[in-house]
Amino acid sequence: MPIAEHLKDQVSNLPDLPGVYKYFDKSSQLIYVGKAKSLKKRVSSYFTKGYSQWDRKTARLVSQIERLEFTVVDSEYDALLLENSLIKQHQPKYNVMLKDDKSYPFIVITNERFPKIYSTRRVIPGHGQYFGPYASVRTINALLELIHNLFTFRTCSLNLSKANIDSGKFKICLEYHLGNCKGPCENRQTEEDYMLEVEQTRLILKGRLGIAKQFFKKQMNTWAEALEFEKAQWAKQKLERIEQYQSDSVMVNPELGDLDVFTITEHENAAFVNYLQVVEGNVCNTFTVELQRKLEETQEELLLMAMVELRRKFMSDHSEILCNMELEFPQPGITVFVPQRGDKRRLLELSLKNVLFYKKEKISRAIEQNNESRSDRLLARMQNDLKIKNPPKRIECFDNSNIQGTNPVAAMVCFIDGKPAKKEYRHYHIKTVVGSDDFASMFEIVSRRYKRRLDEKETLPDLIVIDGGKGQLGMACEALKGLGIYGQVPIIGIAKRLEEIYYPEDPVPLHLDKKSETLRVIQHIRDEAHRFAITFHRDTRSKKGLETALSGVKGLGPKALSLIYKNFKSAQSITLADKPKLEELLGKAKADILLNYLFEKE
Repeated sequence: MPIAEHLKDQVSNLPDLPGVYKYFDKSSQLIYVGKAKSLKKRVSSYFTKGYSQWDRKTARLVSQIERLEFTVVDSEYDALLLENSLIKQHQPKYNVMLKDDKSYPFIVITNERFPKIYSTRRVIPGHGQYFGPYASVRTINALLELIHNLFTFRTCSLNLSKANIDSGKFKICLEYHLGNCKGPCENRQTEEDYMLEVEQTRLILKGRLGIAKQFFKKQMNTWAEALEFEKAQWAKQKLERIEQYQSDSVMVNPELGDLDVFTITEHENAAFVNYLQVVEGNVCNTFTVELQRKLEETQEELLLMAMVELRRKFMSDHSEILCNMELEFPQPGITVFVPQRGDKRRLLELSLKNVLFYKKEKISRAIEQNNESRSDRLLARMQNDLKIKNPPKRIECFDNSNIQGTNPVAAMVCFIDGKPAKKEYRHYHIKTVVGSDDFASMFEIVSRRYKRRLDEKETLPDLIVIDGGKGQLGMACEALKGLGIYGQVPIIGIAKRLEEIYYPEDPVPLHLDKKSETLRVIQHIRDEAHRFAITFHRDTRSKKGLETALSGVKGLGPKALSLIYKNFKSAQSITLADKPKLEELLGKAKADILLNYLFEKE
């Protein structure tokens, strides 16, 4: 793409130095921020390529550039930091953003005399020193519990200035009597003693549990030597509490020291990055973030962006980074490498396990949301096509089955949100109709179905589908009238020959497009009802045939016959069965009676 005239001189005069460039559109809206080792080479590359060489999004970006600005910095790492800051501040439409819509908690040590220590989700500049954020509430609660077990800090909001305390303005409260506070408000605890505990807490919040352990170990030994055994026991309990906390946390190896672990995996246009912060061999923070690719960002660029942001977010200055891909970090003094074995490899695999689990959860959730939206769209389409008041979330369909009037049965199938709900399917033996009368059979099963639903105070469906034309539909409507619910539930019939949709009291059928989703769902439920009814009829006919075949057998009681009917469909299936299995089912004597009877009959 040729450079626009008003940009040509500016692009040709760009310095061959590291920096950040910004693109603006016609309305002076910032649309993209980028970093470069060489501003001249990087910015020129956008205009020397043709549209066909860019992907669709990048081509659109380049076509919208009306103005550019740049800032020269000292190093590539400074460019990376500035780019990250500008993206967060302006959120340009073509830049990758770390998707993080949650508010994570911090622990704050307030900037006041006798500081307070508590958790908060609100960061107020100048209010205190913040530690975190913590991705898990469970982690922050365990940490606060450890701190409150080791030290005693005030929880009140009193202004504990020296003048207020010396004047006797405050009185100790219940927290003092419970042993949760040492009463600095009445000068029962000195500021020096209080701040010593605050400093130990700072070290614990930074993950320096080893220093805190040395502090209590030194106190224990000092008091033991002075024969103050109660105080020594108190210090020992504090030491044991720290060790218990360490044993509950993820600890790899104290000799590993301080390091960061990053792993990345991709799916379509998204990348997922997991971060483990390790202090003195303990995993003290874990965090996973999603990045949506906007242009042609490489995996290395996405990971580098996540590294800078997450290290800033968790205030990490560790000089060693473990990663699952080769990467050159632009900051001097930082080493990045891929461990192949040992404890560092275990850490990398732990991080990879976390990021893959996060990715799986995200994809599953997206599929569920997509299915839900598809379902809602389908039901809305059916509601519109069939001209009914509500989306048909629950559809029930009826069908009859008989052969020349023998063994008449019927079936009802149910679809919920456009999908089969097989636990809701029902079979019916026709009880009041003799011979082959589909109309009367339909009247019976619809009456029985909804009389029971009304008696049990169950909800009615959003749509009833009758497999048949005007005749079957008319009898189903009569059944609903007899129950007093006609008009409360939409009911339609579908005729097989032309796939016509019939409405009650409307002689003109509805013809839906053959490719219509609504028609496909109705056909599906109709075919499912037909299949279910035919299968039931076949099983019923087989059972009747077996009952007839065994009508003359003597020596088998009702219980044995019931077991036979349940496990076999025909006399032939019994004779072909494995004799040991038959004996296991009925016992040897009854199995012999049954087989002898069938063989003699043959």
